[in-house]
Amino acid sequence: MNFKLKHIPERPLKPRNAGLTMVMDKGLSMREAEDMISVSGAYTDIVKLGFGTSYVTPNLQEKIKLYQSNGIIVYFGGTLFEAYLVRNQFEDYIKMLEKYGMQHAEISDGSIELPHDMKLELIAKLSKHVTVLSEVGSKDVEKIIPPYQWIELMQSELAAGAWKVIAEAREAGNVGVYRSSGEVREGLVQEILTKIPEEKIIWEAPQKAQQTYFIKLVGANVNLGNIAPNDIIPLETLRLGLRSDTFSFFLGKGSKFIAKKK
Repeated sequence: MNFKLKHIPERPLKPRNAGLTMVMDKGLSMREAEDMISVSGAYTDIVKLGFGTSYVTPNLQEKIKLYQSNGIIVYFGGTLFEAYLVRNQFEDYIKMLEKYGMQHAEISDGSIELPHDMKLELIAKLSKHVTVLSEVGSKDVEKIIPPYQWIELMQSELAAGAWKVIAEAREAGNVGVYRSSGEVREGLVQEILTKIPEEKIIWEAPQKAQQTYFIKLVGANVNLGNIAPNDIIPLETLRLGLRSDTFSFFLGKGSKFIAKKK
């Protein structure tokens, strides 16, 4: 940090298991990726090559190596996995991961109907090759999953071998754990946290209000995903109470001034 301030929450150094920031790369150029790393690499734990963008991204191998050489986990979006699976190409998917030297992969079923017992088998099988992140929730705004089912899905997918479970929200933050307006389904989130360890969940939270909610609920070291490249540093200041939305949240009682409540 560039200067010293009291009452700043502690952030573990990379590589870390909690307080993860997962960034969405939807087609950054190599120069843009390099620029992002030069400014925000210390605050970026994971980069997701969003949905199926890696299929059409030029210099893909070079970009993957760039992220990995800078200590950043990189993986293909879950929609690409689903595109392989729906075409009966799961074994081809494994070979493709090996070809590109991928160490992590996402298994999701947000766009397809996948029996859950089959999803668990795929998690177990893929986890023998790479570290698996599994996504829970549907991209269909009309599909509402009750809290008990979210918990059961997350528990079973972790037990099958997933490293983390991702709470679906899409890149817009308007499905899954959110209403179509982007408002957090607070009862759902809080019920999930009674059964699933907070460090095991990555909450997709592309909107500032959503990020603020989870930081206030869980703390500075909550795992947040689907963060836009230009929002990495703003999110870090939000985690540290250096933005008005969380300004008073981490202040000690000995503060000379009363911060306005948000």
